[in-house]
Amino acid sequence: MTSVDTERTAPEHTDHRSVLAQRRDELAVRVEPKGSRVYTARERAEAFVDPGTFVPMVPLRKAGPTGGSGVVTGWGSTSGHPVVVISHDAAVASGAIGAVFAETVQRAQRLAIDKGYPIVYINDSGGARIHDGIHALHGCGGIFANNVEASHVVPQISLILGPCAGAAAYSPALTDWTIMVKGQGQMFLTGPEIVKAATGEDASADDIGGSQLHTTVSGVAHLEVPTEEAAFEAARTLLSFLPNRVGGAAKVVEPRPADPVAVERLPLVVPDKSSVVFDMHEVLDGVLDAGERFELMPTHAPSVLTLLGRLDGRPVAVVANQPKARGGILDAKASVKISRFVEFCARYDLPILTFVDVPGFLPGTVEEGRGVITQGATMLRAYVEAKSPVLTVVVRKAYGGAYIAMGARSLGADFTWAWSGSEIAVMGPGGAVALLHRRALKEAEEPTVLRDQLAAEYRENVARPYLAAEAGIVDDVIFPEETRGRMVDALRLLSHESAR
Repeated sequence: MTSVDTERTAPEHTDHRSVLAQRRDELAVRVEPKGSRVYTARERAEAFVDPGTFVPMVPLRKAGPTGGSGVVTGWGSTSGHPVVVISHDAAVASGAIGAVFAETVQRAQRLAIDKGYPIVYINDSGGARIHDGIHALHGCGGIFANNVEASHVVPQISLILGPCAGAAAYSPALTDWTIMVKGQGQMFLTGPEIVKAATGEDASADDIGGSQLHTTVSGVAHLEVPTEEAAFEAARTLLSFLPNRVGGAAKVVEPRPADPVAVERLPLVVPDKSSVVFDMHEVLDGVLDAGERFELMPTHAPSVLTLLGRLDGRPVAVVANQPKARGGILDAKASVKISRFVEFCARYDLPILTFVDVPGFLPGTVEEGRGVITQGATMLRAYVEAKSPVLTVVVRKAYGGAYIAMGARSLGADFTWAWSGSEIAVMGPGGAVALLHRRALKEAEEPTVLRDQLAAEYRENVARPYLAAEAGIVDDVIFPEETRGRMVDALRLLSHESAR
């Protein structure tokens, strides 16, 4: 190229560069977040991933001559693992979902589905964009369809950092786990004004869709946190236990022994009397690796625990009755909580460890009206369909249908054990004696003494776990302090791993 050619092309080339630089400068201008928000949509996405790793997708996309798409999408990493992030931009039409917004989200979802990357949605949207009409609704439907497709391929986590109204609320409900910021995030189909007009009910946004309602009562959301930073940290921790995709490699770390103090206490944690409460977390402390655990739905249906931990360095899912809350009983809400958790964890090949101390299903008209039969059946289905390793230990009592529902051998558990002081029976000794010896108790001079005597005989002759072990229904009767070793050995066998 001659010097003359260079002189002719340089100004044009420089102009192109200045235009792009100007465009980027315009994008970099910070629009102060509305209301009580602290961070912009882009800042939220960057705060979630590892520092310096966020790469935006289609950053120049616009919904019109002046407005942005209303959403920031891109990818980055958490602890070095790839993740796709979709962050609603409340500075553009209150984060309402329009046609361009939906196209932008769907493109990011498609990347995650096709390449096998987890998706984290940072939700802050007023719902479908009214001005876009049917195009907005069509776009929302496309997002929902991708949510469903993605659920078979990659983990999806929704963070509710602001209002999530109308159509915008369905996407989080289709994802795996939803984390809400207290006092800041709400989820509802209809807001306070419409509720007031339609029903006359005077309720705030928090009353209708706040974090306390959804994490404690409805079960729509699964964890309440105090700040946006806590939401990001919770999502990162949750992802640290999960493979990047269905069929992906487990995130195994260096094994850590269980807490030695908890191990020493393990034989003493469970009271001999079945009606005396204890904290199942103390049992888990003596079995699982020391270190971080992550509990999901801690305030919803608290009579059961659903949490992620590690055993021998491998991520595991834990289901357990919690005697501290309503004696560890099962009801409709607890059944849904467990079945959802088991189904999700089995999808990602996480071993499912079940610790049983269950008196049965809660009786009464309220629970029957809530469909406890159907909801209890979802537990049966989840355990039967689980293809990941399932290990179950009865730590104290397991009565009736609840014994079956809590990961029994008959549902496909790979290995089952019972602690030496446990009881397994159709019903507890008190109820069994009342039915089997009604006439004798009615005619007895001292029915209380006779009932206690008969109950003790039933407990020792019928309910003790040796009958189950002799029948091969449980693999062995063990001491509490043997639990960790048995589970570690079983997982190594089932995972085709040698001792590390």
